[in-house]
Amino acid sequence: MKMKKSIQYFALAVAIVATSCDGDFDKINTDPTKSSPQSFDANYFLSSSQWNYLDGTMGYNGPTLFQSGWVQLMASTSSGGANYYSNMDKYVASGSTTDYMGRSWNGCYRSASLAKEMVDLTAADPEKVNLTATGKIMMILNAQYLTDVYGDVPYTQAVQAKTGNTLPVYDTQQSLYQVLLSDLDAAIKSLDASKVKPSADLFPYKGDITKWKKFGYSLMLRMAMRLTKADLTTAKKYAEIAYAGGTFSSADDDAYVLCNNANGYTNDYARDFTTAADFYQLKWSKTLIDYLKSANDPRLGIIAEVSQAGLTANQEVGLAGNDTPADQLGLPNGYDLNGGTTDISHEPNYPGASSGPGGDAPAGKYSRPKTSIYGNRDAPVFVLTYAQTELLLAEAAFRGFSVGSSAAVHYNNAVVGAMLSLAPYGTGAVISATTATAYATAHPLVAGSELKMINEQYWATSGTQLNFVDAWNNWKRSDFPKLTPVVYAGNFSGGVIPRRQPYPTSESTLNGANNRIAVNALSGGDTWVARTWWDK
Repeated sequence: MKMKKSIQYFALAVAIVATSCDGDFDKINTDPTKSSPQSFDANYFLSSSQWNYLDGTMGYNGPTLFQSGWVQLMASTSSGGANYYSNMDKYVASGSTTDYMGRSWNGCYRSASLAKEMVDLTAADPEKVNLTATGKIMMILNAQYLTDVYGDVPYTQAVQAKTGNTLPVYDTQQSLYQVLLSDLDAAIKSLDASKVKPSADLFPYKGDITKWKKFGYSLMLRMAMRLTKADLTTAKKYAEIAYAGGTFSSADDDAYVLCNNANGYTNDYARDFTTAADFYQLKWSKTLIDYLKSANDPRLGIIAEVSQAGLTANQEVGLAGNDTPADQLGLPNGYDLNGGTTDISHEPNYPGASSGPGGDAPAGKYSRPKTSIYGNRDAPVFVLTYAQTELLLAEAAFRGFSVGSSAAVHYNNAVVGAMLSLAPYGTGAVISATTATAYATAHPLVAGSELKMINEQYWATSGTQLNFVDAWNNWKRSDFPKLTPVVYAGNFSGGVIPRRQPYPTSESTLNGANNRIAVNALSGGDTWVARTWWDK
């Protein structure tokens, strides 16, 4: 029944999107006539906003093609049909890079515009305060994603074309974080379990207000901890508010959406991993596999497999590979199949080609995302999890913030939660609570290595949940794990790991004056390596 209702919500979301906005934010923001019919049930703007947020922030819309490789969770030989992976593996532009770098911008503003519609439709009705509040939370979720990826972005004047504002100013990241944290605090406090609950919620919460409060406070914690280098006072203030309010208390609180491929709502990560031109090249990075392997992490046999021998097996999507943990081997970033000095065959520890039916597969002995787990187009897409939240609480405790338990306790909770969080991928991804607890007990937080261990675990956990952008953002903030940049001829970052995505090229035309102010505020201009305010 729940899945049937979700399908209905998805279908209604399509109708709403079709009538409320065109294909990108530039059109949303410049055409005041594009509005949603007042006759729509406001509930369905929530499901539509949730889906558009996910659709705009997964797969080819940014994370797989950029952050997955920048932060060395994924790697690719990026040649042949899948040359667009050069963006993430080698920081080398492909033919459609300018298109890819604006997709998250468009998707998030589309989601925010739908959330704004819900807020506008319900704000005057006290009985619908929960719809208003969840709409505001969705707007804040989108805004944080945008500012963390791009820097200064429109928020206070965004998605207001219907009121005549088609040229929104860009809020500075510093001012925006203050506004977002304040707005989020107010939105969470307005949630009221005695009032009407959202009936079209795509998260597992199904409108449960207690769960939404936990989501809101966990989001607040993530936002607060982004500021540990830029504004420690604000970070401490809101981290403590979040903890006192009540963050996620178990993996059962994880925020994700189960996709529905049959109805057109596809998990784009799965589509990436099972597209013929991509499948045989897209691998787990050596950095991640080495991390999991060195710690005998139970997740390794869940997430990774090595294809069977030969070119045919390496390209056969439906053929299961070898998931024995000891046999997993990550692909080093920065190599290709072009026969030159950067050909994978010249990597010092190259294991040789996989030889068998169909010929040799040069990268066939490297680990790929396990198809039975990550190749399912109905698989969940994670937004925010208990494990991530507990890791941030562990760091907050280490920094002396008042967040209840010690850093060691929060870290232990996080490791257990990280193991359990994979269960929504299906029975093949289930790690028992007994196994998870035993592993966490045997691998406690070590005094003197707290920040390193906490943030490396955050990186690995986010990676196994395919939350590549959050792993990248937290790496920028924490400097862990320590990564060696790829230096490849023709790269767009000067041989350093990118720190942001440039603005969509359309912004310089459609909102030129405001865009120029934002660009001029960036050190070095609108580049891949300009650091935003909190990225110290």
